[in-house]
Formats: sequence, C-alpha cells, structure tokens
Amino acid sequence: MNKFSIKTAKRQIGKLYLLDSVGSLMIAGASWVALLAARGFTTAEIGLFESIFHVASMIFEVPSGAVADVFGRKKTMIASSVVSVLAALMMIFSNSFLFIAVAMVVSALSYNLASGTREALAYDSLKEAGIEGEYDKFASNDLVIYQVTSSLAKILAGAALALGYRKAYAVDVIVGLIAIGIAASLREVRTELSEEKSVKKRFAEVARESFLFLKNNSRVRLIIIFNAAIGAVSILVLFFLQARLPEMGISNVFLGPALFAMGLGAAVGAKTVEYIKPSRYRYIGVISLLCVCFAFAMAFSGNIILAVIGGFVGAFGDNYIEVRTDVMLNNMIPSEQRATLMSVNSFMFSVVMIILSPIFGALFML
Repeated sequence: MNKFSIKTAKRQIGKLYLLDSVGSLMIAGASWVALLAARGFTTAEIGLFESIFHVASMIFEVPSGAVADVFGRKKTMIASSVVSVLAALMMIFSNSFLFIAVAMVVSALSYNLASGTREALAYDSLKEAGIEGEYDKFASNDLVIYQVTSSLAKILAGAALALGYRKAYAVDVIVGLIAIGIAASLREVRTELSEEKSVKKRFAEVARESFLFLKNNSRVRLIIIFNAAIGAVSILVLFFLQARLPEMGISNVFLGPALFAMGLGAAVGAKTVEYIKPSRYRYIGVISLLCVCFAFAMAFSGNIILAVIGGFVGAFGDNYIEVRTDVMLNNMIPSEQRATLMSVNSFMFSVVMIILSPIFGALFML
C-alpha cells in the first residue's frame, strides 16, 4: 500500500475543501424551499418533499457508504457530483408534485454518496501521512467552508427567485460540472478491504463488521442519535424560515442576507470548537440543546429580527456539536468500515428528519 506524504495529504485536503466550496454554491439548491414556495407549493407540501428526501436518504445512506468502502472513495465522490447535476436537470423539467418528489430522491442519492465518503477520505488521507491528529482541524474548517459558501448561495436567494427556478437550476448544473472535475482530481486511498478480490465478500465484511461495532458500542449509538436530533431541529427551523420570513414581511432583497446571517451561525459554531473544548461531550450537548430550543421558539415569535437571531443561535449549536461528534466517531471507528459507519450517522439523521419534517411543515402553517 502506497503511503501518502504529508504534502500529498494536505493537497488532498485542499481539494476536498475546494470541492465542498464549489458544491455548496448551488443557488437553487440553497433556496429550494423559497423556490418551491414561489411556485405555489404550501409549507405542508414542502415538508412532505423534505420527508421524501430523507426516506430516500435513509434507504441509500448505509449502502452508499458501503459502496465507498468497497469501490473507492474517489469514485464515489465523482458519482455524487454527477448525480447532483442530474437532480438539478430534473428540477428544471419537473412541474408536478410527483416529478419533483422523484427529483428529491435523486438529490438524496447525491447527498448520500458524498456523506461519510468525504470524511472517510479525509481521515484516511491524513492517517496515511501519519497526521490523523489534524482531522479535527479539517472537520472544523470543512464545516466553516461549507456554511460560508452555502450561506453565500443563500444570500442570492433573491436573485434565484428573480431568475426563476429553471434558470436558477441551470446555474446549479454548471456548478455541478465544475465539481465533477475537482472530484476527478482526488487521489484514492486504498484499504485492506478495497484490495479484496471478491465484491460480494467486501460487502459482506462491511455489513458484518459494521453491525458488530454498533452492537458492542452503546456510547456510539447514543452519540449518533443525540447528534441527529439536534441537527434535525436546527436545519428544519432554517428551512422553513425561508418560507416564513417572507410571510412575516421581509422583502426579497433582504431575504438572502437574512439567510446568510443565519448560516454564519453554523460557521461560528464549527470554528468555536477549535478554541473552546469542554472536557465532557455532555457539556457540548447541553449548550447545543439550549441553542436549538431558543431557535425553535424565536421562529414563532412573529418578529423578523428575533427569528433571524434564533436561526443564527440554532445553527451555532448544531455545528458546535457536529464537529465534536465527527471527530469522536472517526477516532473510534476502523478504517475498513469508516465510510459505512459515518453513513450510519447520516442514516439516523434521516430517520429523525422523516419524523419531524411533516410535523414542522404543519406547525409553520399555523
């Protein structure tokens, strides 16, 4: 097995940063709730779309992680970008509830292919170079980059609405094509599993070892469940504020900046972890729980400023715990099942989102 030099590993991390930056600059994807609301869909219907997305994500998540472990993380990242382009094209030509639902399923597959795979590729690249201790810095920086660039995309929500959904998704297609090129430049990290000759044997081993690991690690299970619940509440508040803020009286001109400001909360939360590290995970959990509860309450305050502040605080709490969870899980799981087990984390998030999305959609109609 060829080892990475420190220079090679850091170059790989830089490409992953760039890939996340470009992939997050999809203006239609960042404002999909607002675009659907502008097309006449109700928040209840949008909540159903979100549930459909996460039902598909729940189905695809763990298998997609196994695909990454078996066939390679680079190939899976390329596939993710290709499928994201397909999803954007489908949204351009989808006019009915049914076809948009299908497009959401395809979008979920794109998300699943990258979820877990990105983290596994980053961690094992650093591990190959003997600098896996720098992973917490990657996890923090990657979330900051993602949140800042996705917030920049959201600040263009007014522009996306002005362009109309077809032109906005056409921009996403172009961005997706650029992402494919970046993913293709990544370097594969080989594991003992990826060198097995039998594909069937690889999948069987991934499934067996991942199941046993989760069965024997109750702490991992609890961390995954709690992290999923915090993330789901925070994200749903931000999603539905895209539709609720205009109803509260905010203009299209200020909608983008408001979404951008809330997104910055996530970036601050991710970066704060580097400087404030409580000795116990439970302390981080309490802080994050209080943050998302405050965000939920402020979303129903009827005041635009309080709602935006709440969104910022909730996003802060979500990423504050997300970075610590990511680092802890990666330090606890074996390389051969890393993408699969990190996908279980996203799988649980999807389960919680399926349950909460229609509930939040109905609540935000009140």
